[in-house]
Amino acid sequence: MKLLPRRNYTLTVDNGKEFASHESVADALRIKVYFADPYSAWQRGLNENTNGLIRQYVPKGSDVRILTDEQIQHLMLRLNNRPRKSLGFLTPNEVFYKRKKLTG
Repeated sequence: MKLLPRRNYTLTVDNGKEFASHESVADALRIKVYFADPYSAWQRGLNENTNGLIRQYVPKGSDVRILTDEQIQHLMLRLNNRPRKSLGFLTPNEVFYKRKKLTG
């Protein structure tokens, strides 16, 4: 498994059962995991924003289990290559991999 570059990454999650194995995730990724307070969506702002972006492609209430691997890959590529105001109009991929945005 390829590890993330040495930085201080954290993950803030809600209290859902899907995070019951958070210790193994934290160990594998070498990150710290924090839990948001119940009914405090603002503590997970990036997650809530990303959910809104995903809903542009997959409406709320859709059965995501029927999405193909190719559809999920396409969605991931669209979102990771979409410029964000909060990133100075760079894409998440550009910021994560420290690539310079080409202009012109």
